[in-house]
Amino acid sequence: MIELLGWVPLFPFLGFLILVLTGERFSNPLIAWVGVGSVAVSALLVALIGAEFLNGGLQPYRLILGSWMEVDDLSIPFGFYVDALSVTMLFVVTGVGFLIHVYSAGFMEDDPGYARFFAYMNLFMSAMLVLVLADNLVLLYLGWEGVGLGSYLLIGFWYEDPGNGYAARKAFVMTRIGDTALLIGLFLLFAQLHTFDIQLLMLRVTSQWTSGSLLPVAAAALLLGGALGKSAQLPLQSWLPDAMAGPTPVSALIHAATMVTAGVYLIARTHALFIMAPSIQFVVAVVGILTLLMAGCSAIAQTNIKRILAYSTISQIGYMFLALGVGAWSEAIFHLLTHSFFKALLFLAAGAVIFCFHHEHNIFKMGGLRRAMPLAFWSFMIGSAALSALPFTSGFYSKHEILAAVYSVSPGLWAAGCLGAIITGIYSFRLVFVVFFGVQPQAVENSLGWRMSLPLILLGILTLLGGMLRIPLDSVFPVLFNQDHGFSLVSVITIAAPFIGLLIAILFYLEGGFPVHRLVGSGRVNQMRIFFVNGWGMDTLYDTLVIRPFKTIVKLNKNDAVDGIYAAIALLSRRGHSMLSASQTGRIRWYASSIALGTAIIIAIGWLS
Repeated sequence: MIELLGWVPLFPFLGFLILVLTGERFSNPLIAWVGVGSVAVSALLVALIGAEFLNGGLQPYRLILGSWMEVDDLSIPFGFYVDALSVTMLFVVTGVGFLIHVYSAGFMEDDPGYARFFAYMNLFMSAMLVLVLADNLVLLYLGWEGVGLGSYLLIGFWYEDPGNGYAARKAFVMTRIGDTALLIGLFLLFAQLHTFDIQLLMLRVTSQWTSGSLLPVAAAALLLGGALGKSAQLPLQSWLPDAMAGPTPVSALIHAATMVTAGVYLIARTHALFIMAPSIQFVVAVVGILTLLMAGCSAIAQTNIKRILAYSTISQIGYMFLALGVGAWSEAIFHLLTHSFFKALLFLAAGAVIFCFHHEHNIFKMGGLRRAMPLAFWSFMIGSAALSALPFTSGFYSKHEILAAVYSVSPGLWAAGCLGAIITGIYSFRLVFVVFFGVQPQAVENSLGWRMSLPLILLGILTLLGGMLRIPLDSVFPVLFNQDHGFSLVSVITIAAPFIGLLIAILFYLEGGFPVHRLVGSGRVNQMRIFFVNGWGMDTLYDTLVIRPFKTIVKLNKNDAVDGIYAAIALLSRRGHSMLSASQTGRIRWYASSIALGTAIIIAIGWLS
């Protein structure tokens, strides 16, 4: 079955082509069959390929589909590479992606752009599959840019609203900053090591470069820039909360299964390079810890249900970066796997609440929905427990492993990570208590169909049991942490951290023992709340340092100085032409006199020299 690997990204791409070319003529059920069915076939192929891979001794497999480009001695194939890392990513992308597509068939059924929506979703899926399967950096970059295009189309899907178009452009531009750094990094690697093949490239990095020298540090820094953009990490994180402008299934797909995990995958895939650049690897850890704390504080202050989950995604990706930064490669990918389950569950449950509650997004205009929407309630309870890393959920196992590995490298980073776990517990259950407890302000009108209910049930099961699904990654990553962390004070504190956050959320938002409105009403606390709501003022900072100066330059240069240079060249050409044409009188005597004068001048120059 593994020989059928090339069909995995092809089926969603064929679905995209069919829906783009003829989808508007299809009925909604047929559109759903094409859009969802193409991903279902890919998911089925991945299940068969994954089973064969896991039963075959985890031996890497390479499939060359043909030559893409050949220039002199440079040959870039359409080649796919399968190992434990790519198999894990395939399960995440196709498995969770398929459930989101099923949910979308019900959620978007009444939208007039039904065919266009599934066309964009299929394109997005195909690009992500190319990204994780690519055996060379050029093909990886093709998938990388395809994901960027798909995100732009999906975030701005409801383009009639100018705000949605702005959010799509913001995501596109901010991720392009990182993409530019990544592209320069790829050029640097090729210029120095003369190959784009990822496996061969990593071998040459370790054999030809010295650890800590300029070249690996520069290359790793540039690749990190690309990862920061796609995975929405500091300082390129502010696009992700605004990306909530897209339909809720889009948010689930971007946050859980595809785009934001691309940066984590890139660093994990090129981990040998980051090992050779320890200073940049440490920067990865620092960026991760700062991002998870900043995003967690912002999530506490949000009132929009989707923006709370968006900031939680930024925070959880921060945990993955923290793990990558301390060399806990397997732990980072394990958390990526479990995060895909509980974050997809939370977003789809949020979509169910929005769908049934008159498309309301403000959590403080909701309340008491646990009886009216029991499936959404239990989905949120399970998802929030896993997000907070409460015991016996999938998130507990992956986050506990990360913090244990971090402690063995830096107790300071571990302490910051535990603080992040407390904050996660607060904002996760704040959301649950505000939305599902208290008094219900209005009736719920819509009911969920099976297409929206079934994915919630399956994702709830995966969120609870996903900790058992860890694929052995020792064949990909070196085992750097072999010590048994055991049941120690460190473990007790790590386990206790989310319970502290849960207790704080109960006291403030469930029992009402501490009046939050009075606390927030005080001057400094309210200023801090506004600061957190606005994402620590990052957009204001960008507006001050980048956008306004750029607009000022544009106004000063409204006539375009560069065009002025070309206009001057054209003017000189016309003047020269006029002068030359004026000498062409058609009079023979004038021509003869000019020839004689010219001859005399040439003779004089020769005589004087």
